Amino acid sequence: MKEAARRLGFLHVGVCPAVTPTGIDAFRDWLAAGYAGEMQYLADRADAYADPSRVLEGARSIVMLTLPYRTETPRPTAAGQGRVSRYAWGEVDYHDLIHDKLKALKREFQQLTGDADARGVVDTAPLLERDFAQLAGLGWIGKNTLLLNKHAGSLFFLAALLTNVELEYDEPHNASHCGTCTACLDVCPTSAFPAPHVLDATRCISYLTIELRGPIPRDLREGMGEWVFGCDLCQDVCPWNRKAPHSEEKQFLPQRGNNPLDLIELFDLDDEAFKQRFRKSPIWRPRRRGLLRNAAIALGNRPTPEAVPALIKGLNDEEPLIRGAAAWALSKYGCAKSLMALQARILTEKDTDVQEEIHLALKH
Repeated sequence: MKEAARRLGFLHVGVCPAVTPTGIDAFRDWLAAGYAGEMQYLADRADAYADPSRVLEGARSIVMLTLPYRTETPRPTAAGQGRVSRYAWGEVDYHDLIHDKLKALKREFQQLTGDADARGVVDTAPLLERDFAQLAGLGWIGKNTLLLNKHAGSLFFLAALLTNVELEYDEPHNASHCGTCTACLDVCPTSAFPAPHVLDATRCISYLTIELRGPIPRDLREGMGEWVFGCDLCQDVCPWNRKAPHSEEKQFLPQRGNNPLDLIELFDLDDEAFKQRFRKSPIWRPRRRGLLRNAAIALGNRPTPEAVPALIKGLNDEEPLIRGAAAWALSKYGCAKSLMALQARILTEKDTDVQEEIHLALKH
């Protein structure tokens, strides 16, 4: 099985029993603290996370796998550009690529075991993958809550193959190698870590740019900097990622304009054009309204005269979420064009939330 997994491109393979994960109580406390924000699907399936049999009936073993996604070095951003988390630079949604690999692995597994039942999952099933990866000996959970491996850092995806067959289990990775280092905690510009090993998702830039459906909280906008999809800051500073291997998957290589992303041209995309460009990419997840909201915030955090026409276009977009973010961004420019655009828009704006954004922008 391990040989088959490595042939398919998985870097690490470990096997553990399908038991109640050791972090289930911490997970419940995390939900109770409200750190999941609007990710209600986590609370809705909270009980299922305690029992892998809720993912595969009769599950007895879990094969945990890693797939690296590191490609080229992040390029510096110029005026009018924003940053995208490196896992989303490629031409493919990692879910699709990994699911295909898991299907192939399942076929090989069933050839070895006959009629054994198995199911492959990639971060969409109620499974605490990091806990099981640690139980399978693949690494330890770092202070930034990501799984870390001494030879691969954290720049990899986690996947799992559950089966009703009892396999030979690997030794758990019980040690932590973070020591006294707090680089990941210190670098976060939105203070998303209330304590080591605890992430307040409602303050995390990845959550804000991808999962949050409404306006970005005003007190967190400046902290987002130039990030428009995800965030890699706590991984970029981790010493263990200096050793992270490069991916051999060509589909993870950066596509045109994703490293970094040109923000101004996004405001020329209607829904269909946006779909054509991003439908097969992870960037599709927040849809056009979410990505243009993020783009407006980033352009407000780093004003450039070339962005004013795009933001004015955003101020008059049919989507209120985009209009509100564009109003906030234009308030950072202080030029006659932005002022006139805001004054004109307030005369016709019907959405109360956007009205408030424009009033605050004009006051600023």
